[in-house]
Amino acid sequence: MSKLLWTPSVDRVTSANITAFQTVLEKSYEQTFNSYTELHQWSVAEPAKFWRQVWDFCDIRSSVPSGEVLAVGEKFADAKWFAGARLNFAENLLRRRDDKIAIVSLLENGERRTLSYAELYQQVEYLAAALHAHGVRQGDRVAAIMPNIPEAVVAMLATSSIGAIWSSCSPDFGLQGVLDRFSQIKPKVLFCADGYYYNGKTINSLPVLQAISAQIPELKKVVVVPLISATPDVSGISHCQPYPDFLRSAPPRELEFTQLPFDHPLYIMFSSGTTGVPKCIVHCAGGTLLQHLKEHRFHADIKPEDVLFYYTTCGWMMWNWLVSGLASECTVVLYDGSPLAGNNTLLLDAIDREEISIFGVSARYIAALQKFGITPRSSHHLASLKAILSTGSPLSDESFRYVYRDIKTDVCLSSISGGTDIISCFVLGNPVLPVYSGEIQCLGLGMAVEIWDEERDAVYMQKGELVCTSPFPCCPIGFWNDEDGGKFYKAYFAQFPGVWAHSDYAEISEHGGVIIHGRSDAVLNPGGVRIGTAEIYRQLEKIDAVVDSVVVGQSWKDDVRVILFVILRPGIDINESLIKEIKTTIRHNATPRHVPAMIIQVKDIPRTVSGKTVELAVRELIHGRAVKNADALANPAALGYFRNIAALQE
Repeated sequence: MSKLLWTPSVDRVTSANITAFQTVLEKSYEQTFNSYTELHQWSVAEPAKFWRQVWDFCDIRSSVPSGEVLAVGEKFADAKWFAGARLNFAENLLRRRDDKIAIVSLLENGERRTLSYAELYQQVEYLAAALHAHGVRQGDRVAAIMPNIPEAVVAMLATSSIGAIWSSCSPDFGLQGVLDRFSQIKPKVLFCADGYYYNGKTINSLPVLQAISAQIPELKKVVVVPLISATPDVSGISHCQPYPDFLRSAPPRELEFTQLPFDHPLYIMFSSGTTGVPKCIVHCAGGTLLQHLKEHRFHADIKPEDVLFYYTTCGWMMWNWLVSGLASECTVVLYDGSPLAGNNTLLLDAIDREEISIFGVSARYIAALQKFGITPRSSHHLASLKAILSTGSPLSDESFRYVYRDIKTDVCLSSISGGTDIISCFVLGNPVLPVYSGEIQCLGLGMAVEIWDEERDAVYMQKGELVCTSPFPCCPIGFWNDEDGGKFYKAYFAQFPGVWAHSDYAEISEHGGVIIHGRSDAVLNPGGVRIGTAEIYRQLEKIDAVVDSVVVGQSWKDDVRVILFVILRPGIDINESLIKEIKTTIRHNATPRHVPAMIIQVKDIPRTVSGKTVELAVRELIHGRAVKNADALANPAALGYFRNIAALQE
């Protein structure tokens, strides 16, 4: 049963951006919204009016305003938004150009740098001039294998100012993982740091960069940012220059923001690639900007005085989401390194030192703090903190309660869910709504989200498929190299023709919130009963001995049996007593159907580079099938623990 954990104060509600926005809507259209549900329903029923007001309220900069907000096509993805408008993404993120701090950069080794908005603008100007001098033009691809440092932000903004297309991976991707991505999009310029710091280690990136540059013939220039060495040796890399030399290689040129259509390509993002070659998802400038501003201003309540942090790498869409915070004129904090560095408290220390007000992390990070017995309310001030955001996987009831018990009582805990596919969220937080344990607060404004049963009927307080029934501005404009759109259609619209199916297994609660029960393609089906994997993970967080876990279904005797793999605390081995505790906890708090048929201890669990558990890979392995793209994993060696397990053949 969900428990009420937090209610916003009257002052918080009245001062929230979403409250001011609602007032504008009520005056403009002479109607009253008595609840968030009514506001959301109107935003979905009147998409042209809603998104026009978002554009105006968020003061989107454009050289040519649009006429028609929405023209619906024959297919979902054929919708045209703000036809005729001309804008530039980078111009909207660089609207402020004074001495206010735009970026704070933190590294695991303790290094700290800052950039003001004026300095950021100047650095983008220098780099855009260098890119232009080396032939980068509208529509060209610029790629990066970068740590989360200011140069990555500068390079992205310089790229988008020209109208070129940005794509990035984090440096912990393996050689094949990078080639599988960038060889498809054929970048003209590649940015890379000479190395990075992680978990107390210094990793040299130059050998991998040399191999990559040799295998992408379209590369005209490789630019190396000195990070672990002041003078990296790049002599073995063709067409390569250190970043400072590249900047000096071009004559000064005033920064020009190329004005482009709303749907001009901005980013190429990649699917996880754990079941095949990654799909190249193309997102447009206008849709990304509009959606991020809506989420930042109304759902996260970001204001110029805020300090925004999200733990992410440059290979995860949350990096793109974080950087868009510049359009709200706040201070953005970047961090590169292990989230649990500094005796597990480095990020918590940063809240106090940098006065972070909006603190974004993964659900796994919050669960780890709890497992380590850390109580930040006792060890840190956290006076600046007004919101904690969580994504990557469903946040459990236990983690919700831990936040309010051991971190801070007066904080808006916003679990959010969406993904790379939409570079944003379908369901997320709300500063003027209460927080209930285990629930995401609300459906996103302007997003026609429903939960469907197998008959395509919308259901409430019942599990089903999360779908979006109407077009939205941040819908991808397609996949790269998908000439007829067939792969794109199959990915999102084949299950329910004409409707976006997001492959989440979810339900809408009695409070209007959302509970994500796991990926629908990983749903367990013992005895014909559908079970979301997150329902089991939530119970395992109550077991102190269990550090991490993955649960999958195994085909067995014309049925499916539930198999649970666990990582245990050091010094603990699986035994009958612990197995009984796990099964009893699951049976008592869920149902007998949720109880695993077998519980097996492993040393590691395969994850993507963004930290998500790869359930489908584990399922393939225990059925004796190969995992097609192990290089997409952060820890491919973990796959070995799931091959040829004798107990699963008995």
